Amino acid sequence: MTPVILLDNLEEFVKEKTKDIKLRVRVRKPEQGQEKERAADVYKMRLPKKEDQTEKVPYILLQFLTGKDGEAQEGSACQIRIVVATYAENDSMGAYDVLNVLLRIRSELQKTGIIGGYFALKKPLEYLVYPDSTQPYFLGEMITNWSIPTIEREVEAIWQ
Repeated sequence: MTPVILLDNLEEFVKEKTKDIKLRVRVRKPEQGQEKERAADVYKMRLPKKEDQTEKVPYILLQFLTGKDGEAQEGSACQIRIVVATYAENDSMGAYDVLNVLLRIRSELQKTGIIGGYFALKKPLEYLVYPDSTQPYFLGEMITNWSIPTIEREVEAIWQ
């Protein structure tokens, strides 16, 4: 099991658990039937293009940060960063929306504890809403720690 599989499972989990949170969308040229609210799109590792940092808002971005293979008793672990971006003309509502999404993901992860049957959430679970003034876009993040299955050696060394 690899962090790639964890990201795939986490993507589906986050989509399912946040699909009912409707967030504001920036409407540049209002057209009939254009949506003004929607659930956040979920992406892995990076957004498709640099300009998507504002064009794709609201979104949730899942990024692999670090991985570590320890001794047999320690097992393997990795860190996944979850970035939340929202839009609002009102400073307090934009930051509130980020916090709302982060807290939903946090509570659902803690209730479940295991993703994909193999990946266990470990503490600490850290999250923050960026205090910077970036209106009308607002960002926050959560750092999650995961234990992942250890890859077992298939062949033993002869010289042991």
